[in-house]
Amino acid sequence: MAVPAKGPAEAEGPCSTPPESTSTASQVHPVDEKLHPSRLAPAALQHIAAMYAGVVTPPLIIGQAVGLDTAGQTRLIAASLLIAGLATLLQTLGVKGFVGNRLPFVNAASSAGIAPMLAIAETNAQGDQLPAIYGAVMVAGVFCLAVGPFFGRLLRFFPPLVTGVVITLIGVTLMPVPVGWAQGGDKTAADHGDMRYLALAAFTLVVILLIQRFGKGFVKQVALLFGMLIGTLAAIPFGMADFSSLKSAPVAALPTPFAFGAPEFQPAAIISLCLVMLVLMTESSAGMLAIGEICERECDGKTITRGLRTDGIATFIGPIFGGLPTSAFAQNVGVVSLTKVRSRYVVAVAGGTLLILGIFPMLGAVVSMVPMPVLGGAGIVLFGSIAVSGIRTLSEAGLDDSSNIILVAVSLGAGIIPLAAPSFYADFPAWAQTVLGSGISAGALVAVSLNLFFHHLGTRGAPAAALKSS
Repeated sequence: MAVPAKGPAEAEGPCSTPPESTSTASQVHPVDEKLHPSRLAPAALQHIAAMYAGVVTPPLIIGQAVGLDTAGQTRLIAASLLIAGLATLLQTLGVKGFVGNRLPFVNAASSAGIAPMLAIAETNAQGDQLPAIYGAVMVAGVFCLAVGPFFGRLLRFFPPLVTGVVITLIGVTLMPVPVGWAQGGDKTAADHGDMRYLALAAFTLVVILLIQRFGKGFVKQVALLFGMLIGTLAAIPFGMADFSSLKSAPVAALPTPFAFGAPEFQPAAIISLCLVMLVLMTESSAGMLAIGEICERECDGKTITRGLRTDGIATFIGPIFGGLPTSAFAQNVGVVSLTKVRSRYVVAVAGGTLLILGIFPMLGAVVSMVPMPVLGGAGIVLFGSIAVSGIRTLSEAGLDDSSNIILVAVSLGAGIIPLAAPSFYADFPAWAQTVLGSGISAGALVAVSLNLFFHHLGTRGAPAAALKSS
């Protein structure tokens, strides 16, 4: 079937305003919509509640591993919130043509770098651990800035067939996170997996489902927020809501440059973090493609480059104040997918709030009162909705073609291996474990490779089934 010729509105690229806006000049794309404060504030709060646990998890783990006291961990967490806020503001508002994808996209410290950073800590004496980690993170940020533009130019190798696989894997491979939260969060605790934790998670999930079923209008859009609020209130009579953080948190804690020592640049540590950065760039690119699909403003190569440039800048600057490698936060992609609130200004307000939380830990402690099981119940909905977005993309990618079916089947299988058998790559070289141990990056590499094999190598152009887009 012949492909219709592109009109003037279509010729500007996938990130341009949709064609219908040419007939209504005043129409604002949902991504650029400035909501009324009565809608904007709760929508932003929902993003903060969804991401808060994920933002503070990496500094908590690293801080404990290097033996920081309570005050040191508080500074580390505050730095993580501060950098997340700055990166998110830069990403959503940006500088047109240079940095920021200008989408409702959250950037924060990624958990993907925890294992390599723990390995760096184990090979250094106490006092040199954080400096070695921060030196490697800073170089990884420079590496991202140098390599980022090439990712944008490779988007022709990421048709819906490939992006659908990656987006689906983002949701599937992240599912153990809310499951762990539902069990109490702390795997070392004696009561991990206790029925009261599971009951609270299930109660929160049921509340969200009931609001989605019977709620109207904006109430449905903030179902996650109401679900977490009601779940937290339900946890109080049973002593499952911890308010101790309010007592111990300082009112204000301004970041101090190099508070944990000047960075040290160790070759082995740098190589491992640069490999991690490649994984983070793959995941961040996939997240941008996903949010573009959800917002109906697909990303071209320049948008991906600007987004990755934000990752690189935040990752480079972060260690100065105590931050860690920065990348996309998939759970917030799920929030956008679920609520259908696509305004980038909502996420910008969330970023500004994170910035304030980083300067005033007392305010951040209020958000941290949400019990882990409550986050677990909400997280199942969040991450599941990401997988649904990937499935929807795959449904438009020409799965009536047998080679495409094989491509999707093998790619999904490769991505699920680390989830089904975490020790599968235990005997592989360290660099291979870093890349293949992430189901998202493993599935993405296989999908891209098979797409090249089936639809590019030895062909003139690509079959319509492979290049079919939404």
